[in-house]
Amino acid sequence: MTRTTMLTMFAAIALVAAACGASVDDSATEDTATETTAPPSTTVTSEARSPALPVGPSALDEPGSAEFPESLVPLDEIISGGPPPDGIPPIEDPTFLAVADNLEILDPAEPVVALEIDGDARAYPIRAMIWHEIVNDTVGGVPVSVTYCPLCNSAVTYRREISGVETTFGTSGRLFASALVMYDRATESLWTHFDGKAVVGILTGTQLEAIGSPLMAWGDFTASYPEGQVLDWTATGFNRDYGRNPYEGYDDDTTQPFLFRGALDDRGLAKQRVVGIAVNDEAVAYDLNALSSGEASANSVVVGEQDLVIFWKAGQASALDEGILEDGRDVGSVGVFSRVVDGQALTFATEGDRFVDEETGSVWLISGEATSGPLEGTQLERVEHLDTFWFSWSTYQPDTTLIEG
Repeated sequence: MTRTTMLTMFAAIALVAAACGASVDDSATEDTATETTAPPSTTVTSEARSPALPVGPSALDEPGSAEFPESLVPLDEIISGGPPPDGIPPIEDPTFLAVADNLEILDPAEPVVALEIDGDARAYPIRAMIWHEIVNDTVGGVPVSVTYCPLCNSAVTYRREISGVETTFGTSGRLFASALVMYDRATESLWTHFDGKAVVGILTGTQLEAIGSPLMAWGDFTASYPEGQVLDWTATGFNRDYGRNPYEGYDDDTTQPFLFRGALDDRGLAKQRVVGIAVNDEAVAYDLNALSSGEASANSVVVGEQDLVIFWKAGQASALDEGILEDGRDVGSVGVFSRVVDGQALTFATEGDRFVDEETGSVWLISGEATSGPLEGTQLERVEHLDTFWFSWSTYQPDTTLIEG
């Protein structure tokens, strides 16, 4: 039997088992899963609790066997973050509210994960994501897992299909390089949040398709997507203190990341906020402080020989600063786009908190849509980027350039 055939059979069997509830006991999770990854004020060591990795024993005992390829990262560096598998429970059946009817449901500065696919725009408030980390959803007809890792301050969305087979993702309770480690419920392989790659288990080496989902202030989301939807965090089925930040003080660039193993890249502070962009095998990290200026800024850059623009707009509260999310310091929202429209490279400037291209005088939102002027209705091509900490970006992109001024 070929490995491909075996993988297909294994995935099919596992999917049936997952559908019947064999992989996750939802009722037990809902009743007992009350922990979150330890905030910086909590002293939890990897030895304090060591839940089993949610993969078959053979994957750990015989990582180089025909059934289980060699793991891509050292197994002893995948360490317990505290909770057991799905102790931080993903949201499996998300419920949404119409943005137009709920404009005041959040403070305008509260951060959300913004995802738009084929006109279906959805906001996933960080007040929910910080407690659940994964939402398994279908957006614009595409099955996705929206993920947020508070320890590395990053939001990434992945298409939750593996070799054409749809699955869902859960939280493993483990960390790698102080970042969320996920597992798929089809094969229980382990995946790193930051790059969407299977690193342990039968699917080792498989890469998920990423879909851009930047962090954005709620006020900017409502302005950009007035016909969109927002996740209803009151209908998750779990009792959490939504709106409170369990990682109070974590957004302090003079402190070290929680349970980080390995060498830190000393070109920047470990928890320095950066905007990471990788295009055509070139990776660049831009210091957020260098991009932040006044009410808004527009920076033309070239990455991977592509002409890009980085929009920054004040008004988004840090989710990892104060005890109440909306009280966090203003870190602003970022959008990264190709600045080429119909073959012409546009040059952007700002007027107050508005983005204006010098060629046509059209006005653009942080989402990259022109709302007035000759190019009204035009959408700039979004370029995937990550709002994250330097230690995370440099761990996964060790050859990156850091731009600080």
